Amino acid sequence: MTSIFKSPLGNELAAFLSFKRSRGYRYIRAEFMLRDFDRFVLSTAKSRSSWHLEEVMLAWLGRLLDRKPNTVAAELTVVREFWKYLRRLDPRRFKSEPRWPRLKTGSQFVATVLSPEQVQLMLRLIRRLDRPRFRRHLYRALFLVQYCAGLRFGEALRLRIRDVDLRRGTFFIAEFKGRSRWVPFHPSLTPELKQYLRARKSFVGADPRPDDRLFVGANLHRLPVETAGDTFRKLYRMSGMKPAQGRVGPRPYDLRHTFVVHRLTRWYRQGADLHSRLPWLSAYLGHVNLLGTEKYLAATPELLSLAANRFRRLYTQEESENHETR
Repeated sequence: MTSIFKSPLGNELAAFLSFKRSRGYRYIRAEFMLRDFDRFVLSTAKSRSSWHLEEVMLAWLGRLLDRKPNTVAAELTVVREFWKYLRRLDPRRFKSEPRWPRLKTGSQFVATVLSPEQVQLMLRLIRRLDRPRFRRHLYRALFLVQYCAGLRFGEALRLRIRDVDLRRGTFFIAEFKGRSRWVPFHPSLTPELKQYLRARKSFVGADPRPDDRLFVGANLHRLPVETAGDTFRKLYRMSGMKPAQGRVGPRPYDLRHTFVVHRLTRWYRQGADLHSRLPWLSAYLGHVNLLGTEKYLAATPELLSLAANRFRRLYTQEESENHETR
């Protein structure tokens, strides 16, 4: 374990990582942060004969500008947990916490909800993918799985053959963020997946095994997140929905937002009771409670119009009933 950490704090960092995982935390992303912090400490120790841990922690947190608020907040959480761990080992030396900076943790990014026409445009652009032609089948299936089932981008990429039940029309999502779940999908997705599996077999050259990844790339084993994300960004730019540079515009993750808003819109049109349906939607999305679902309840012009029409009908009906009882 100590081999991955090279700084003077290497033993403590390794013990902290082991401690967290012994308590059931996966700490995968946090491990990369700890490695980066370890390199920063090593560089500081080489350039300075004396240094204080509090100063190094604060310098590491402020080392780069214009980073995503969520990234900075996650790094702050990791170093604070590490400091608390050190304080438990040596309460006298680590008696008081450093004055942690007040970081902006709220993201200003607004998710893009694709219209049905934009969804069709993306599918047409996917049909133009080549070299190899298998990419057309691969990204069409990946796009439809996200759009039709509302899976997280990473959840879709982590699907294995055994997780897909075409007969029952369900995905099994292994434990992620504290829970596993079954996700049923519409029957119209089944023939799309069957077509993809035929193309996958031809591309890989063998029948898939239960533990094999559903989505595979050039290495025939899995489709890397970076590769899939880069392809989707290029497709969004080709569609005109995303500029040539910058972080604005749709992301691969926004298909999940699109799924939620389109589902809410259909419920509104059907006159369904949204208050009773939201717990269903929350469980379907894999959220622990309704607070996790709240951020997806984006108000699109169509959704606002449907809500206003429903309110108008309800108000008119109540006024009519009141008039009759007078």
